[in-house]
Amino acid sequence: MVDAMVSVVLEQLISTAIEEAKERVRLVKGVGTEVKLLQDNFEAIQAVLVDADRRQMAEEPVRLWLEKLKYASYDMEDVLDEWNTARLKLQIERVDNNALAPRKRVCSFFPASSCFGSKQVFLRHDIAQEIKEINKNLDGIHRQKDIFNFSVIRSTERSERMHSTALIDVSDVCGRVEEKSTLKSKLLGEGSEQQNAVQTISLVGMGGIGKTTLAQFVYNDNDVINHFGKRIWVCVSDPFDEYRIAKAIIEALEGSATNLGELNALLLRINESIAREKFLLVLDDVWTEDYNKWESFRRCLINGQRGSKILVTTRKEIVAGTMDSTDVISIKELSERECWSLFERIAFSNRPRLECEQLEETGRKIVSKCKGLPLAVKTIGSLLRFKRSLRVWQSILDSQMWQLEEFERGLLAPLLLSYNDLPPTIKRCFLYCATFPKDYRMDKDELIKLWLAQGYIRPKENKELEMIGEEYFDYLATRSFFQEFETDDYDGLVVSCKMHDIVHDFAQYLTKNECFSTEANGHEEPLSLINIPKEKLRHSMLMLGHEASFPDSLLNANKLRSFLIRSPYDVFSPVLPRLFDQLTCLRTLKLVAHDRRWSRGMIREIPKEIEKLIHLRFLQLRDLRIDELPETCCELFNLQTLEIRQFGYYLRSLPHGFGKLVNLRHLSEFVVGITGSRNDSRSQGCKLEVLGQLRHLRGSLRIRGLGNVKDVDEAKSAGLENKMNLLHLGLGFDKELVEEMNEENGAKDEAIIEALRPPPNIESLEISFYKGKTLFPIWIVSSCKLKKLRLTHCLSVKLPPLGKWPLLEVLIIDWTYTVKTVDDEFLGIESRDRLHGIGTSSSVIAFPKLKQLQFSLLEGWEEWDFGKEDNITIMPQLKTLKISNCSKLKSVPDQLLQSTTLEELWISQCPILEERFKKDTGEDWSNISHIPNIRFKGDYVQGGPG
Repeated sequence: MVDAMVSVVLEQLISTAIEEAKERVRLVKGVGTEVKLLQDNFEAIQAVLVDADRRQMAEEPVRLWLEKLKYASYDMEDVLDEWNTARLKLQIERVDNNALAPRKRVCSFFPASSCFGSKQVFLRHDIAQEIKEINKNLDGIHRQKDIFNFSVIRSTERSERMHSTALIDVSDVCGRVEEKSTLKSKLLGEGSEQQNAVQTISLVGMGGIGKTTLAQFVYNDNDVINHFGKRIWVCVSDPFDEYRIAKAIIEALEGSATNLGELNALLLRINESIAREKFLLVLDDVWTEDYNKWESFRRCLINGQRGSKILVTTRKEIVAGTMDSTDVISIKELSERECWSLFERIAFSNRPRLECEQLEETGRKIVSKCKGLPLAVKTIGSLLRFKRSLRVWQSILDSQMWQLEEFERGLLAPLLLSYNDLPPTIKRCFLYCATFPKDYRMDKDELIKLWLAQGYIRPKENKELEMIGEEYFDYLATRSFFQEFETDDYDGLVVSCKMHDIVHDFAQYLTKNECFSTEANGHEEPLSLINIPKEKLRHSMLMLGHEASFPDSLLNANKLRSFLIRSPYDVFSPVLPRLFDQLTCLRTLKLVAHDRRWSRGMIREIPKEIEKLIHLRFLQLRDLRIDELPETCCELFNLQTLEIRQFGYYLRSLPHGFGKLVNLRHLSEFVVGITGSRNDSRSQGCKLEVLGQLRHLRGSLRIRGLGNVKDVDEAKSAGLENKMNLLHLGLGFDKELVEEMNEENGAKDEAIIEALRPPPNIESLEISFYKGKTLFPIWIVSSCKLKKLRLTHCLSVKLPPLGKWPLLEVLIIDWTYTVKTVDDEFLGIESRDRLHGIGTSSSVIAFPKLKQLQFSLLEGWEEWDFGKEDNITIMPQLKTLKISNCSKLKSVPDQLLQSTTLEELWISQCPILEERFKKDTGEDWSNISHIPNIRFKGDYVQGGPG
């Protein structure tokens, strides 16, 4: 990891010096000698880092030397970032000075050119002094390295190409047929009359033995699912936090979070929720031996129906007794045969048979060193999966790492071997995950953005940084550092994952005091936080309950780079100005309010002091109530990600200077401000043309307030067509000043949507509040890559001939009142025997790829009928059909209902259809009875073959 940091600092040193030399006005005068000395020291140190990294686990002095180097590198990164940000500000302000319409600028930490002269000397002095101090520190580190007699080994940034093998989710690889059968039998058994109605079963075994995997397998067994009315899974870990566990149980039982603040109130709520309910509660990874903490839960759970079960997984035998277990199942090491079977499945995946035979003898010796621990087998198997030569396998077998016994009885060696094999940059990405708590579900896209914000993703081969981040994620996933993958129902791609708790422990073991997460519910500061040296803390996640106070000591962690906060409004709202004032090294800030109640403490504005966070790259504001962002946000020139996700459309405008955020890559939504004459008091926010200045946008973007666009030229100036990396686009024609529906407004919307013209690679599109009568701009015909379309609140629109689009997979149409009939024109058929652009008169296909079709709130819709010609095939891949709140709709075309591909039919608030499709008695029940999943008004109806 330190190797990667030193490489980045060297790269930035050289780049900054070169760019500084090109500037007309230099920011840091006379530091050339210091910079050259820094570069020499870093290069000399870099040469021995590979050897130092290998020796740090066995030699404590080496580890401490590397730690000093790491923190010196952090400080140097911050100084270089200040230097580069100051230069970027000058460049941006020069552009601003050339604008035709002068406006008042805000002087921030790095002043604009107009106020630069008075503070330039101080800026130069500050940066020069910081560089001098770091140089002095680094020179001592450089000289100290000589006492260790390091070998000079040049590091190579390994970038193994990702293989096309399937991703193996290690949580699915379990074995243990006998234990599965025993546990399932215990869960499904009712118990004797002498036993309590609610029984506790404990799985006991040391870490890495597979208890959680076994519990998950049985928890998701179909017989178990059908047996219990409610299933709840809670990761407990150490410490046993009664308040958090109680909230998690309620959320699982009721499907939503609770606002109750007292533990007794939560326990009473649990008691009421499980009354007369047969439930299965899994408490995973329990450590506490304190019976008093468990007793309050035991009392609130005994009200469940007989046959209810509590399943506990623990590494400690004594816990099983503390939890009043009626049955204890001890999970032992895997047999040699099971270990080899597991290893073989992973390490020999997609490998030629001859190669497997050559590696088998060495492989079996390596497996014997894993001591029957499934996690060790999976980890080492995932490492060797991509090692082709016998020589490399032999080097793994002969490694001295197998002698290390400090960590979970033999798990340290395979984890370290796999970790040491990672390229330096990917090591940093892995260790960052120690910031999150155990059992935390990591969103893949967000994780990549967080890595990007910290500078961990390094450019290569002209690839997009986000694509490189995807490779890093896959690299870690295929080497078993991630597990429990969730995939998107739409495209099957991985969207989130977790870390095994032992792998998480390992990451924390390596980061020591650098990454930290904690929960707090009372007014006392968590003991674990008190013991953390604040000067070493760099990444932190803080989760606060309703009764908690903000731990002020965290404001002393002034080197913090990531701060992820989940808290009620009234806890972090008062502290924001101080947070912005003191934590000025932040590169990532995430504020999530988990109290949805309207209260006096809700956040309606972001303090102007946010301008001090000059290093900030990632800013996420969720579930707040802010109306607008302060103008000082426009001073965050390094910002790459800005996500504002709230309940409803509360953000009314963006600051005038929003175009200065030239490094923005991810923007959740762009709000078009109200325009008028220059002195019009109603004018606020920025115009759509500002979007044209944000040239690096990619991924998803929603544009709101298109009704505020003044003319077609402003729409063209947004430059959407040039944003080639935009894949998902939302166009909202809602506006701040609501105007009545008329032909003039409709014509204006038609002209604007024609002028917007998104990039040709767009994959999904949503259009809302559109007032035009036709929705068929020229560019929409050429959007041949479009896979998903939603039309919502398009009150007057006539449905376009969407059946022509060859790749469309998802179509959603709602709140479109003027639709009365859907017929062949919707399919794109202009005559009964021809479908333009798809086929010939002999064989035509409408919607050839469509898999999901959804209509809702079409209150005027009465007729749905397609032609009966044999040469027309309609929606041959349709899997899901949903119709809701279409009260006048009389029928559904037979071509859709009789489709053999249709797997789901959902109908709600459609009285005529519900009557016709009523099971057994409805006149059209026979047309749908073959569909496996049928749902009326939220209730499932048994369908399917037989």
